[in-house]
Amino acid sequence: MDYKSLYENKDFGIIKFDEQLKNYTNFGIGGKADVLVEVREEYQLVDLIKFNQKNNIETTIIGNGTNILVTDKGIRGCVIIISKNYDRISLDGNLLRVSAGCLLSKASKFSFENSLTGMEEVSGIPGSLGGAVAMNAGAYGVEMKDIIKSVRLVSKTGEILEVSNEDMDFSYRHSKVFDDDLVVSEAIFELKKDDKEKIYEKYEDFTNRRVTKQPLDKKSAGSTFKRPVGSFASKLIDECGLRGYRKGDCQVSEKHCGFLINNGNASYEEMINFIEEVASIVFEKTGFKLEREVKVIGEK
Repeated sequence: MDYKSLYENKDFGIIKFDEQLKNYTNFGIGGKADVLVEVREEYQLVDLIKFNQKNNIETTIIGNGTNILVTDKGIRGCVIIISKNYDRISLDGNLLRVSAGCLLSKASKFSFENSLTGMEEVSGIPGSLGGAVAMNAGAYGVEMKDIIKSVRLVSKTGEILEVSNEDMDFSYRHSKVFDDDLVVSEAIFELKKDDKEKIYEKYEDFTNRRVTKQPLDKKSAGSTFKRPVGSFASKLIDECGLRGYRKGDCQVSEKHCGFLINNGNASYEEMINFIEEVASIVFEKTGFKLEREVKVIGEK
């Protein structure tokens, strides 16, 4: 398919062809996208989804690229990145409206400046609002479902949907977004007024925990495994003697065993095999089955 002539002069945002996806993911792994579009406005997102459907072009959303592992063959069709410019924030009383491309850290700091509490625990999650809502991201006992009032979604046909918290079907690292192939456009957080100084004290405590205990300076997709019932992935991996365990450029973080990191130029095959090996060792030694939290996408 001649993608260049098909997408030429279209107002969808920044359009690139044969772009290396490893440059757009926190893991630093992934082959080429046939077409990559960074959308900046909701109308661009809607028009692009409709255009792709009309032309039978597969659409993949990767947001800020924080919780994914892209294959070495890359992604066919059109990859949509909800751009960091798709990041409007507005406030109405204690209701915070945030666009999908906004980093959670930015939205959180905006709420703190306005003396609103509720986002301290999730403020350091390394991703955009859209991805966090889709997977019901959480940290330190707080998940998106605990602070969100409603979500504005775009369907696979380009229809705008306003969905309440109750109808989002939130569960552990899951939501309606995955079930119905939807795209998050924005969300409204329902927060509470509190003393600004207290809020910042709480925020600084969680930030300090992250900085000291997580490998924030390394290429990783965050927590590699979901939390198994009755234990913690990082605890089990550590108990199996795998702290710092390395194969090529793939390694279990010394700082936090729940993070598997790319120490250089690991390929998809190397990383997925490493993830499976770690899970296999844990199962063999403890009986706990670790389920991958990192989402694999792309042509295999």
